[in-house]
Amino acid sequence: MFDQVKKLMELKKQADALKKELEKVVVEYNEVRGIKIKLNGAQMFQSVEIEDSWLTPQQKVRFQTELVKALNMSIRKSQKEGAMQMQKSGNFNIPGLM
Repeated sequence: MFDQVKKLMELKKQADALKKELEKVVVEYNEVRGIKIKLNGAQMFQSVEIEDSWLTPQQKVRFQTELVKALNMSIRKSQKEGAMQMQKSGNFNIPGLM
């Protein structure tokens, strides 16, 4: 039993280390005209830039900031829902990983 707990703790440690490494990776996407998005390897949005002609300067800064917040919160919500579904299934009920 102790060996299993030790293995689980090591897996969690490795997962945390991997997450930190993924957070350092930044991907830029600008294939949609007028929009540039940056997110990291952990799927957290770093920035969203909107072309100047789309909004007034006052609207632009607030819109970009609020959009990044909304996108990140939606990802977190989706991740929590996925974790809950996995936990309900009983197959992935690993303490400390959810």
